[in-house]
Amino acid sequence: MWPVVGHETAVARLKRSLEKGKLGHAYLISGPPRMGKMTLALTLAQALNCSSPEAPCGVCSQCQRIASLSHPDVQVVALGAASSDDEARSRTEISIKQVREDIQHWANLPPFEGGYRVFIIGEAELLSSEAANCLLKTLEEPQPKVLFILLTSEPARLPETVISRCQRLDLKPVAAGKIEGELLKQGAAAEKARLLGRLCRGRPGWAMAAIADESLLERRAERIERLIDVTLGNFETRFEYAGELSARFSQKRDEVQETLQEWMSLWRDILLVKAGLPESITNLDYAGRLQTLADGFNISQLRAAIGAIGLARKQLRQNASPRLVLEVLILDMPAAHKKFVKP
Repeated sequence: MWPVVGHETAVARLKRSLEKGKLGHAYLISGPPRMGKMTLALTLAQALNCSSPEAPCGVCSQCQRIASLSHPDVQVVALGAASSDDEARSRTEISIKQVREDIQHWANLPPFEGGYRVFIIGEAELLSSEAANCLLKTLEEPQPKVLFILLTSEPARLPETVISRCQRLDLKPVAAGKIEGELLKQGAAAEKARLLGRLCRGRPGWAMAAIADESLLERRAERIERLIDVTLGNFETRFEYAGELSARFSQKRDEVQETLQEWMSLWRDILLVKAGLPESITNLDYAGRLQTLADGFNISQLRAAIGAIGLARKQLRQNASPRLVLEVLILDMPAAHKKFVKP
């Protein structure tokens, strides 16, 4: 059984390839963070190494060790800490050393105990140019019983030469109702399942993580409160926040993009309340606050705010200067009615 929430098209395609014995040697799985990319990759690794006739069973020793990342034939390569002089750079790139030591060496050896060697590269967009070129050589000379799975939330940042050597699986947002239903099956309270089904924005991985770790919602609440303060703040408050985000961007791009997405979601909810559609909001636990915020802006201002954040997110993905993009965003943000602005 494939324990993947949604993504039926991708799962069906992989199942057909396995049944026909025509699995590719490399796959590129793309989609926003916490969309379920790693879950799909590990499930495919289980299907290839499972000892049960009904693969992947999820309960045999092979499947369990793959799930716990302790199987000798399944290697997850991701951003690692460095001990060399370029330590700061290594925190933002997957190095050529990692590709050589964790992939190239082992890819030339047969599986140790399973049916396939599987290499999963998380955040593949963070491969340095040297690492990407090194990986390309390995992809061009595939060995039997070796599978490469690249995961990325930003495929445009990968070299076209690497992308062309992979079969693509693009994961799309999963319907909120489907995610809510899965959360209910796992024992979540109905109100919380409904909230998380909205908040996750079609990303089952985020919803499942929020059920398992309460701190995710606590940190979100802290960010939302800060965003409300910035939304109602003066220009000094807003520029200070833009500086904080731009300073974090070089180290935590996804975190900053997530914050901007939450800000856009907040503005969208205010717009929906202003337009008389409160039943469609995402941040259900902030319904009362949203009504108050809606009184501070007109519809044109709210639409402008949503457009400005969308443009900023696009420019950041295109590697524009983070500080410039975020400061322009602050200038484009509409000011609330003066009686709502915090001094």
